[in-house]
Amino acid sequence: MVVTQGMVLALIGIGLGLAGAFGLAQLITAFLFGVTAKDPVVFAGVPVLLAAVALLAVWLPARRASQVDPLIALRYE
Repeated sequence: MVVTQGMVLALIGIGLGLAGAFGLAQLITAFLFGVTAKDPVVFAGVPVLLAAVALLAVWLPARRASQVDPLIALRYE
């Protein structure tokens, strides 16, 4: 459940970022060296990399938290 909620937020952010990057690509053409403004490899690779990092960032703490005994967690609070 935690992983799903975290990934939904990450995918929404990636989608908004992709839309913004695609829309503003022509404005940053002067700063790009060696790639075109709408390079398909970049537009496909970066979101996949960001989604993988987000999945790792959400999954590691969720896995660690799921290994804690609930009775110990309740007593701690």
